[in-house]
This record gives sequence, C-alpha cells and structure tokens, in this order.
Amino acid sequence: MSGPGASGVFTALRTQLQEAATEFAGGPDALEGILLGLVDDVDRAVREPLEIFPVCHHSPASALAMARRLREKQPKVVYLELCEDMAPLLTELRNCRLPVAVQAFAGDIDGFPQEWAPLSVVAPITEASAEYQAIAYALDTPGVELVLVDRSSDHVFQWNDTASRDAASAEADEEPKSEEAALHGEAVGVEIGDLRPRFAELEEHLLRHGKVRHWSEWWHQYVEVPLGDSDHDTYRQVMFLIGSLFRRLAPGDGDRVRVDEDRERYMWTRMREHMAATDTHPEDCLYVCGAFHAASRVEEFGVEGRSDSFTISSRTATTWQYGLIPSSHAAIEAQFGLAPGSVSIAATQWQKSLKRTRVRPYRLEGQAGTRTSRAKKTLPATAPAASPPATDRLSGFLRQPPVLDSLDEAELLGWSVDIVRAARRNGYLASTADAIAVFETSILLAGMRDRAKPTPYDFQDAAVTCIEKDSVPGRRDVRRLVEIMMGGDRIGQVGYEALPPLARDVYDRLEPLGLKLRQRGVQRALLDMAGRPELEACSDVLWMLRRLMPPAAARPIMGERRLGERSIQESWDLALGTHQRALIELGYEGVSIEQVLEQRLRREAYGPRATTAGVLAAVEDTLLYLRSGRLADELGIHALKVLSAERTVDGAPEVLRRARTLLAYYRTSQPELPAWIESFVRTGYAHYCTLLPTAFRDEDATVGQVAAMLGFLFSMESLALSLGCDRTQLELAVAQSHPDDPSKTALLWAAQVQLGTLSRTELRARCAALLDNPLVVPAYPRYLNGFVHALEPVPGLADVVVETVSNAFGRLPDTVLLPWLPLLITTLRKGAADLAPLLIREAGRVFPGRLPALDSWVPPWRQPQEDPFAASRARHSATAAQAPRGLALLAAHPAACDAMAGLLGCEDGWQQPGPTTVPHTGAALLAAHPAACDAMAGLLGCDEGWAAAGDAGAPGAVLVAGHPASAEALEALLADA
Repeated sequence: MSGPGASGVFTALRTQLQEAATEFAGGPDALEGILLGLVDDVDRAVREPLEIFPVCHHSPASALAMARRLREKQPKVVYLELCEDMAPLLTELRNCRLPVAVQAFAGDIDGFPQEWAPLSVVAPITEASAEYQAIAYALDTPGVELVLVDRSSDHVFQWNDTASRDAASAEADEEPKSEEAALHGEAVGVEIGDLRPRFAELEEHLLRHGKVRHWSEWWHQYVEVPLGDSDHDTYRQVMFLIGSLFRRLAPGDGDRVRVDEDRERYMWTRMREHMAATDTHPEDCLYVCGAFHAASRVEEFGVEGRSDSFTISSRTATTWQYGLIPSSHAAIEAQFGLAPGSVSIAATQWQKSLKRTRVRPYRLEGQAGTRTSRAKKTLPATAPAASPPATDRLSGFLRQPPVLDSLDEAELLGWSVDIVRAARRNGYLASTADAIAVFETSILLAGMRDRAKPTPYDFQDAAVTCIEKDSVPGRRDVRRLVEIMMGGDRIGQVGYEALPPLARDVYDRLEPLGLKLRQRGVQRALLDMAGRPELEACSDVLWMLRRLMPPAAARPIMGERRLGERSIQESWDLALGTHQRALIELGYEGVSIEQVLEQRLRREAYGPRATTAGVLAAVEDTLLYLRSGRLADELGIHALKVLSAERTVDGAPEVLRRARTLLAYYRTSQPELPAWIESFVRTGYAHYCTLLPTAFRDEDATVGQVAAMLGFLFSMESLALSLGCDRTQLELAVAQSHPDDPSKTALLWAAQVQLGTLSRTELRARCAALLDNPLVVPAYPRYLNGFVHALEPVPGLADVVVETVSNAFGRLPDTVLLPWLPLLITTLRKGAADLAPLLIREAGRVFPGRLPALDSWVPPWRQPQEDPFAASRARHSATAAQAPRGLALLAAHPAACDAMAGLLGCEDGWQQPGPTTVPHTGAALLAAHPAACDAMAGLLGCDEGWAAAGDAGAPGAVLVAGHPASAEALEALLADA
C-alpha cells in the first residue's frame, strides 16, 4: 500500500490513485505501484527534517518561490547543488553582468585520457534562477553560510564514461552553433535543476496532448503558469511529484542512473559532514537541489541516512583553474537542449512576475544594473518559528481545473505592433493589416490549444504565419525577431575586477588605443607607429592575440608582420569584448600572453604528432612574435631530431618554404648563420637524398612533394656543399630513381637536366617522341603536370615547359586535344596553381604581345639555330689563306695544333709551304710588345727568358722559338683538353 515509514498526510491521495489505477487498468498491476511510489517519494521528501527546496533550471517560478521562502525562513546555512570546488568564485559574481558561467578549466591533465584535453566544466547563472537568489542571499546576508555540496569538477569527469562523452561531442559537431550559442565552447554543463523527461515516449505523449511543439513550451504552460502564484507547500509537493515521475519513468540507462545516485550520495554525505563539524541544526538549513534529485531513494538520503555505505574517491593530480566566462541565453539553450528563445521568454516572465507579485528579489550588492542598498539586513537574533506540519496540498492542486487567464488585449496589441515594426526594419512588407492578423491569429491558436490567453509561443507561431509567408528578405526570420522582441539573447559580461591577471594585463597594455575594448561589437583601431612610437607595443600585443585567439577577435585590415619587416601603419578590427571567453581561458594558461605563446609553441614543437614543418613554423613564430633567439635556437635544434626521424615526405613543400624563409631572414639580419640552421641544411640534404629514390617510386608521394624535395636539394646545394656535403650523393640518388608515374618521370628528366646528365636537346627530343606516340598522348597532360612542378626546383626550364605546352597545342588535332584539355586544366589548377604565374610570365615573354603579329610569328624553338663559332671559323679560314703556316715549333709539335684545331672546329688539315708563301710578318706585333709574351710565359710557369731568334726567313717564330718551354706547357694543356 505505502512505503515503510510513510506518514498519513497523503492517505487520501494514495486511496484516490489506487482506485484510479484499479479502474483504469482493470486490477492491481505495475501502474498502481508507480502511482503509489510517486506519493511515497513526495511523502519522504516532505518529512525530511532538513528542508529540501526543489528547483528547475532557469525557471521563473522556482526563482520566485525561492525569494519568498528565503525572506520567510531566513536560513543560516544554504546547501546548494553546485560543484564544491567552485565556491571561491561566487563572490566575483557581483563584478559581472548576468548571465555568466562559473568555469573550471584544466589544460594539462593527469589521470584522464589525453584526448579529453582540455577539460572544462561550466555552470551558467542567470538572474531568473533560484540558484542566483540563494547565492545573493547567502553572500549579502551576514551570518549566513553558503556550502556547495555537489561533486567536484574532477569527479564530473571521473564519473563520466568515454562513450557518452564522445557521443555528445559528435552530436554537438553535427549542428553548427551561432557565435552566441558557442560561448560555452565544448564545456560540460553542470545540470543544476535539470528537469526533463528521460523517457522519449513520455515526452512525446505530453507534447501531443498538451498541443505544444517542444518541452519548453509545455513546461511554461503547465508548470510555470500554475505554480507562479502558488504557496510554498504546494510548490514543493508539485515539484517533488514531477521529479519522482520523471525518475521512475526513466529508461534503464545504467551508467546515467549510477551517476545520478552517486551525486545524491555525495551531496548528502557532504551535508551530514558539515552539520556534524559545525553543530548546525537541520531546521536552520535549506537544501537547494534539482527536483530530479530531491525525490531520491538512495540509502544515504536524509539527515538520518547511512553514512558508511558510500566512500568519496580522491581527486586526480589534474590541476584545475577557475574563473568566470560570459554566457548568453542562446548558449544556455544550446548546452541544455532547450528550445531557442525559451530562456529569453523566461527572463521576460520573471520581470512580469516580480511586478505582479511585488516580491523583492535578492541581488548582489554592487552588481551592474542594481541599486546599492543603504543598509544590510541581518538575521534576527531569535530562532525562527518552527514550520507548521505538512499538509496535503497536492490533492487539491491535482483536482482543480486549469486556471484560464483572461485575455490581456493591451499586452497582445503591443506585441503585434512591435513585431510589425521590427519586421519592417528587417525588410518585410508588413503593414497594419498584418498587425491585426497577428492579433487575431494568436487568439485563434490559443483557443485551438485550450488556452484563453495566448502565450509567447502562440504569438510567435501567429507572427510567422502572418508575416513571414514564403520568403525571408533579411538575415533574420520572424521567429528570431519575436525572440529579440521578447527580451533578446542577453549576453553577460565579466567585470574587470573578476578577470584573470592575463586579461587585465591585455586591457592595460591596449589602453593607449583609446578604445572601449570591454564592450561587445567590432571596433576599428588605427595605429600610426611612425607618429606615435608607443603604439608599437600595442601592435605586438595585437599580433600575439591574433596568434592565440579566434580570428575574429583581432583581425588586421592594413599592415602585416613578416620576418625582417615591420609596418609603420596598421589598422585592426577588434572584438575582444565579444570573445571575452577566449581571452579569459588564456588566463588559465599563464600570467602573460608571452608566457602562454611560449608554452603553446613548445607544446606544438614537442608534441607526439609534431612534424618538421610544424617545428619550423614554431621557430618562425618565435622570431616573429617573441623575438627570442634562445627559444628559436632550441626549437631549431629539435627540428633536426624530428627531420631525422621522419620517413615520409608529406611535409616537404612546407619544409622547403619555411627553410627558405628562415635562411633568407638570418642572412639579412645576422652576420653569420646560426649553427642549427647550418646543421639543418646539411642534415636535410643528406636526408632528402636518401629518401629521393623511394619517393619517386612511392604511389602515396605526390609530384608536388617530390618537387619540393628536389627544390630543397638544388636551392640549398651551394650552402650544403660548402658545409661538407658531397654532390655525388645527389647524383647517385637521381640515378637510382626509376618512377612509373608520368608526372614524376617528367620531374626526373628536369632533375637530370639540372645535374647536366641530360641536355636540353635530348629533353626536347623526348618530349617530341611523346607526342609522336599515340599510346602516350592521353597521358601527356600528366607529363606537363610534372614539367610545371619542375619549375620549383629548376626554374630555368620555364622556356622548355612553354615549348612543350605549345607543341601539344600546335601539333595535336582537335579530336585528341579537346578530350584531355579539361584534364590538363584541372590538373594544373589543382597541383600547380602557385607555379602558374612563372609559366605565364615566361609565355608572355616568348609570345607576341599583339594578336596580328601571331600570324607571322615563328616560335624561337623552330627558328634555325646559328652556330656561335661560325663567324670565328670564317675569320680563321680567311686569315689562314693569307698567313704563313710553316712555323718551326708548330711543325715540331703537331699534336698541340691538332687539339686546338679540333676545339675550334677547323678540319682543313696541314698545309705545306710553297714558293708563293707570303713573307712571315706576323711576329712584328709580338716583337713590338714583349711584355705580353712575358706575361703568358709567367702564367705558364716559364722563367728562362727570351732565347735567340730562329731562322730569319721565318720571323713568325719569334714568340714560340723564344719561349720553347711555354709552347711545350701549352701543348700539354691542350692535349689534356
């Protein structure tokens, strides 16, 4: 019939429910047990000596009942369902504008899986919540103690299973959030007063029979409105009943039930420990918790519950940091699954209830938007009167018919006029007729849903039906306009005094800008460092904030920061007030942004997934933002270790780009290169030479990655060779490369041209052979892709690439060219978009600039090639016909003359002197200028001086006969050539 120890207060209600169950089900069954169990839960909670105050999260009815009860009871101790380690932060709420969220944050975790990092727990607080009323009462009333009794932030993740956490993250990633809805980030919300059916069929049944669309509307219509003016006992019993109903009809989710019960055991254990330690009487206390946990059935429930059956586990070694972050109505709705606009409507309902009931709410002294009281009220010296025995208020509440509020025409007319005005401002063609239609449709919808007074949700549906019609001209639809009109998405702000030291330091250092950076919205900052050098420090702060915070928080409009460059003027769009949460969370990582940036750079460089490109990026950011040579050298040395351990070439393009940037910076800013970058070039040269043959054969390595490897080897070759590297290693690596992919094959040919093992003539011949082979023509675009990528390591091949592309367009017929033309365009756009400007520039140099000249234009590669030695050979032949050739020394050493003639391309052979030979007059110049002959002799190492002249009939032998040793040395050099 009833539970053990049940009182006779609810005997009549038990009898009625038992009769109803028997009549409805045709006999005793499970339904009777459920209904009677609900009454037992209510009876047990009502009889508890420690007064339990059940609440619903952000419920105006709960906040109103809490304010009434606090002024009536004046408890000395308030136990609140909130993470116990968040207690020191609550005093900072007076420096904030609600809504805000109390946050516990852990970046470096110890005792949890690393993939969970960072850990974050938030508990949002609004003015229209019973929790805030209890906090404000306890903090501003002398002699009152506020005790948080819920599990700590560390236990939130200890008791949270990985599967549910991953599922929640995946569900959150499916739906994009607005900027305001994402204020809590990926934090886990503490469900203070969460009250929603966990039985899907039950919620669907309530929504269908209540003729509402979502749970927030059902709660507003059937709980908020009836309980708004009820007395304390009725409110408590109804909330106990709802909590028990949702608890008993919850599905069998073992993990969630276990966590709920452990939380209840935790809270009751903490309360008993506090009362025993302070010798506090239960009648002087008030326990504020969610209605779901108020109707608990664990053995530890109550002041007299068991104390030895539950042991609180110790916390992990994770270091938690605490602070306040701004919250918003949209963020609360997104985190706790409430309908959009429901929290804003609840805030409006809270203000209306205060005016109607004349209840004075509690507000923290000095909080933004509140009046400072003249004197603080103290607790009465005498103990409060004992509470009267509980009576059955639940039966009367369940029997009474629903109270139909009378239509407030003035309020509804005001809503209708305001929504039409807002719609016209947002581009809708709304008129007075639409206002009348919205008014009448709201009344019609309320009547169809058995309501005499239209609710804000009825009015919202009517406005959408009458105004929006079939299109949305602006960025806001009518439903969103109604939410804004009903109170809007109120966004909180954390005051300067409640900010962490880092955030305050940032605001102080940006003070010279003269902007109100704590306000929400975008503000334009103009920095003229040439006229005001003190703004350079502000520029440094802004660039570091851009590196650490979301992009929209600090966005540069004019000016840039590169290695070795500094802007003299900058323009910024700043929204630090909008992204206050991100700035506050930076304060959890350090006391200055320089410290946070250095920690993040170290974490990125030394992380388990760090790559060489990532470490070089950290080095570049160190020089760019921190100007720390010490840290740059440390990270650069670590880059050597990471490069040596890599066995893939995935990051080769990024490594090449950053290595070139750092090398150019050090060459222009320092007298000598740091030791680490010399070692990096030397190690990288050997490393990429080793991986080059494998990369050419690897199908996973793209042509861009292999081209970047070759670019590193060729562009760093001079420095690497000066540091002791051997070019033979590169030549062997290229010789051992045998790619199968056409793109890589073309890239290999370009590398061979750069090394000198393949001439340009041979390369042109191979390209022509590709066009002549009909089996290879379909793959020709891939060869072109390889040639274009070859411009990275061998930019001097730009003319050859232009020639190969032009030959394809000139030689192939349209039936062949048109099918693979889209493939060529997409291939070049996808893989070589950054190299296209070089190719276009070279084509512009080769092709004519005007269209009429194209008809008579002949490509350079089709023009007859002139022999550069033709003119010299002609002059030599003409001179040889006139000059004597019978010199004695040349005849004595014919090998030297033959070698020289071979180099010059002279194939006339030797001639014998005849009787008509011209007199030997060619030695006149040498005899007139002996210094030239002496210089040649010194160059060849001959110091014996001039000898006696030879045959007078052959004066041309003066030089060679005068220096026979020089002639012999010259002969030896030419023989070697």
